[in-house]
This record gives sequence, C-alpha cells and structure tokens, in this order.
Amino acid sequence: MLIDSLEKKQLWEKALAEIELSVSRPNFLTWFQNTNISDCGRDIITLNVPNAFAKDWLSGKYHKIIIKALRALFPAIRNVEYVIVSQPPVSATTSIKYKPAMKISSGEPQLEFEEIYIDKKANLNPRYTFDNFIVGSFNELANAAALAVTKNPGSSYNPLFIYGGTGLGKTHLLQSIGNRILQENPKAKVQYLTSEKFANEYISSVQSGTAPFFKEKYREHDLLIIDDIQFFSGKNKTQEEFFHLFNALYEANKQIVFSSDRSPKAIPELEDRLRSRFEGGMIADISPPEYEARMAILKAKTSQKDIILADEIIDYIAKNIQSNIRELEGALQSIIAQSKLLNKNLNPQEIKELLQKNIKTRKKITIIHLIKTVANYYNISEKDIFEQTRKKQIVVPRQIAMYLLREDFNTSYPYIGEKFGGKDHTTVIHAYEKISNDIKSNEKIRDDIRQIREMIYEKEA
Repeated sequence: MLIDSLEKKQLWEKALAEIELSVSRPNFLTWFQNTNISDCGRDIITLNVPNAFAKDWLSGKYHKIIIKALRALFPAIRNVEYVIVSQPPVSATTSIKYKPAMKISSGEPQLEFEEIYIDKKANLNPRYTFDNFIVGSFNELANAAALAVTKNPGSSYNPLFIYGGTGLGKTHLLQSIGNRILQENPKAKVQYLTSEKFANEYISSVQSGTAPFFKEKYREHDLLIIDDIQFFSGKNKTQEEFFHLFNALYEANKQIVFSSDRSPKAIPELEDRLRSRFEGGMIADISPPEYEARMAILKAKTSQKDIILADEIIDYIAKNIQSNIRELEGALQSIIAQSKLLNKNLNPQEIKELLQKNIKTRKKITIIHLIKTVANYYNISEKDIFEQTRKKQIVVPRQIAMYLLREDFNTSYPYIGEKFGGKDHTTVIHAYEKISNDIKSNEKIRDDIRQIREMIYEKEA
C-alpha cells in the first residue's frame, strides 16, 4: 500500500474525523494533536506521535478505535505502530507559553477571561458539559450512567446517585446532565441546587407560611439535581419533606440525580426509608484519578487554556497531586498567574519551586501521622494497631494502614513490616493484596479509605 504524503495526510484526516465521534473533545485535542501517518507499509501503518505520554496513551487506550477507523478506509490494514517524533523543542529556559494578554487603552496587560452566564432558572453553568469532562477508569461508570440518564430520563437509572471525594468532578457531571437535557429539550423543567439550599428554602417556607408553594415548586420539575445530599444528615424535618417530594417525582417518572461525598450506607443520621430510596436506582462512585488520568486531565486543561507546558512539568504535577482534580487545576492556575505577574515564561526550576510551595506532596506525610489518622477514624488507640491480635476491629485498620503506606507512598514491604513490630514482609503483602481486592467489592472499605485519605491531606494543607 504505497501512497504519497498528500494521500497519507488525507487518510489520517478522514480517520481522525471518525475517531473524534468516539472520543470526548478534550481527550481528542489532548492525545491526537500533532499526530500524523509517516509510513504505510503493506499492511502496517506507522503513526508519528509527539512524546512518550501520547504513545502510551494512544497505544494503550485508543488503539482499537484507531485500528477500526483506519480499517474502515483500508480493510487490508492489520496493525498500527507508534513512533515518537519530537516536535519543535521547547527552549531549555522556557517551559510555559501562553497567548499574549489582551491590551487596553492604557497599554497595561489584562488577564483574559470568558464571560459566563449562569442559567438562573435552572441554576446551571454552561461550562459544565460532557464534551469537556475527562473520562478515565476512575469515573467511567459514573459518566456512562450520567449519559444513559440523558438519553432516557425518568426510566434509566432513576434515581442516579453519584458519590466520591471533594474535587473529583461530581458537580461537573451533574450539571452536564442538566445542560444536555436542556440542549435536547429546551422546554424541559430542570433544576440544580445544593441540599443546603433546599433545606434553607424549606425552613424559610415553613416560617413564612408558604410551604404549599414550596412543595408545588419542586414537584413541577422534569429533572431535579441535588448536590451534596450528605448535608441532609440529622435534618429530620427536611428529610421528611424531601421523602414526599422524591415519591411524587418518582411516581411521575421524573428524573432525580444526587451527589454525595459518601455512599448512602455511609451517610450518618439518614432515615432508613430515604436511604432505601437512594439505593433503589443506580449508585456510581468516582475514585481519585490514576496517574494516566491525571496526565490526561492536565493535557486537556493546558490545551483549553492555550498554554504549553514541558512534559517534565506535567509529569511532576501528576506525580505530586494524586487525589484531587481541583488541585491539578489550581497548580496550573498558579503557574499561569505567576507567569503573567512576572511578565515572562517560567523555566522548569522556577515552576517546581513555585509548586513546592503550594502542592501538598505526600512526602510530607509521616508514618506516625498516617497511623494516628487511621486510629482516630476507627476510634481505636494508636498502640492498638501494633497489637498482636486477630480481632477484626484491629486487623482491618492495621491492614488499611499498611495498604496506604504501600499504595500512596510506595514504601517497601520489608520497611512497613519493620515499622509494624517486625512483621515478615509476606504479612504486609497479604494485607496489601487483601485490601486491594476488598476495595473492588466492599463499598464500606472503599468509603473508609476515601475518607481517611481526605483526613490525611486536609490536615496537611
């Protein structure tokens, strides 16, 4: 299959057009930019990619999609090989570039910003869409369930309950549902609000004697989205009112979507009948993003902000911010702000020094601090964790502590065993593997570890 350079370009452009239909817009812009076909052998196509990150991501995540798109154009194609071809290098002293700031009449530089109009009726931010929501294994189920809801509201996954730690994109996903449904049906009555706002409105309606109007207002919606539902905890009157609202909407086949920082079972002081309603539909969790997903998020954000960061800086951020997407964005924003403030491009060393001041690196967490946090969470003493016992209330916290030391800090098995009373490294391996398996099947363990991590890093902030 010998074709000239023009035909190679046209072939890849046609393939990209097909690939774009199967990939979110941010991921497409992040991983497929600066790619091209360099060689078309008899049945193998060689694809040029700009760096090792792109090679790993395309060959691992999108290989099947690429093969399918190319075979639709040339059925004889059997495989695709990925070759790193360096792009025009970033200067040795430059690792960030950005668009020149807009100028005003005085000649002083101004930060660029996009004016955003919040839909006051639905309370939706138009920036939150599925197109700019980065999908990875950590949130794939939640994203798929959210998309299914938009295709068949009121029937598929009703209610939809999405839970996960802070800064992982729950609000983005919830509002994406509302924006997509309004896009497809502008007449739909959609409302997004927090549980705190709902509770405050209910209390005000009771005090002002307008409770009947309050009840009617929310029963009219086709889609009701409640964020941070865990704040209903302990608010018995609000829970009772919401229980009746939920029943009214559900019986009318209206879609209900919730988010929480924990699963329904883990929300304290929640009425059993309301917990049962939350568990009656689809429950999907969002976990902290893995390294590859953090890389994808950073690539997408730099693309959206029209800046270029050296690969070593993106790698540095991805390795040091492991649990929170919001912090990833904050790190990028700090770099951009500092560059604009100094009116110059920062070099890699300057960026690392800037980030070291702001990033809550895991290296700051001591073993003592981690043990103390685990012990406090399970309401046991620190010395209990080191006790030679097989009691479940002690064994589980001990295994979780060992798991976190290995998973989050890459501590060696022998070192962990030594710190836990001279235990053999095989005991630590067993603990790590057991918790790793439990996370996949045990919702409570998954919730416990998420909340322990948040306690650890919040204390270090």
